Amino acid sequence: MVNIAVLGYGTVGSGVVEVINTNGARINQRVGDEIHVKYVLDLRDFPEDPVQEKIVHDFDIILNDPEIQIVVEVMGGIEPAYTFVKKSLQAGKSVATSNKALVAKHGAELLSIAKDQQINFLFEASVGGGIPIIRPLNSSLTADEIEEISGILNGTTNYMMTKMFYEGADYDAVLKEAQDNGFAERNPEADVEGYDACRKIAILASLISGRQVDFEDIYTEGITKITTEDMAYAKEMGMTIKLLASCKRTDDRLCAIVAPYLVGQEHPLYSVNGVFNAIFVHGNVLGDAMFYGSGAGKLPTASAVVADVVDAAKHLHRNIMTMWKSDKLEFQPVSDTKKKFFVRISGDADALKAHLESKFGPVEIVHAAGVEGEFGFITGVISEGEYEENAKEFPGILHRIRMEG
Repeated sequence: MVNIAVLGYGTVGSGVVEVINTNGARINQRVGDEIHVKYVLDLRDFPEDPVQEKIVHDFDIILNDPEIQIVVEVMGGIEPAYTFVKKSLQAGKSVATSNKALVAKHGAELLSIAKDQQINFLFEASVGGGIPIIRPLNSSLTADEIEEISGILNGTTNYMMTKMFYEGADYDAVLKEAQDNGFAERNPEADVEGYDACRKIAILASLISGRQVDFEDIYTEGITKITTEDMAYAKEMGMTIKLLASCKRTDDRLCAIVAPYLVGQEHPLYSVNGVFNAIFVHGNVLGDAMFYGSGAGKLPTASAVVADVVDAAKHLHRNIMTMWKSDKLEFQPVSDTKKKFFVRISGDADALKAHLESKFGPVEIVHAAGVEGEFGFITGVISEGEYEENAKEFPGILHRIRMEG
């Protein structure tokens, strides 16, 4: 019997217990042993739930029990999760977590402790919810140099952008609808400002580089400035707008960014709609691959956590190597990266085109139905720094959106 303890009985924690209860026979068959939830740590009691007999309020009970071999951390946040996870690993207990904030900040340190103890720190559910991506990067794609990993990593913002694109609704209306439907928190800042996606791409960038990526170093721009006019132009160009979290290799250097992008119909992420997430990977020998599915939610996330429990149970006394060292990765400055930009500007296209081309080179003019007093233009491929410098000449610029591909 493999005894586990679950830290936190919220949405994901209750999902973990439910998955083990529902699919226990198949899970045990795959482990070759019985997975048994011995403790569930929570501040609350659950008198109407059968889990109550397993509820404990003191983490030390779990820490000091030699029968507990695997700890599942699904509390969220940095503290006390970090303290509990670190102590668990130091005590020789493997850990599976869905906590992206914890992994992004302390992943390298916790992996190092696990390696020293010949146990495992696993975090499949921290990036794509139910979508497998960590394990493929660590096993299936180890023969590749990953040149790009880009994704729609936040279901809330993707739901909102989908509604804005297909229904013509404005930002405030779709945010309220997302909150009413339970897709967005009352305080949606982490989602709509891009912070959630930023932590996830930081984890992926750390894995493909093997070095520590601090999420604070990643340029991050949310969706709060996206308007119905932006969507009208996107439709005119046969494109859509997605919040992408991306890490790309250029000239042997990586650069990461989180921002809204115009995505064309030929791109595999174009058709990822609603609360679904997808992660696009390009390897130098594999070529293109994409992982698609439910990026959040109780059972999809719990499924990924339990998959890590199974992996940990199959490797109780053997560390699964993960290349993620604590030395910090220095990104290529975003200002040096090159791409096309779509820009909205007030005024008359005929009057301004010559001036625009004197700064941005040849531009393609775009008009959108129902949008008056302004026009759009598409630049050639230029650096972010060039765009920012040249844009200073045009006080009439209303908005700019990067273009993918």
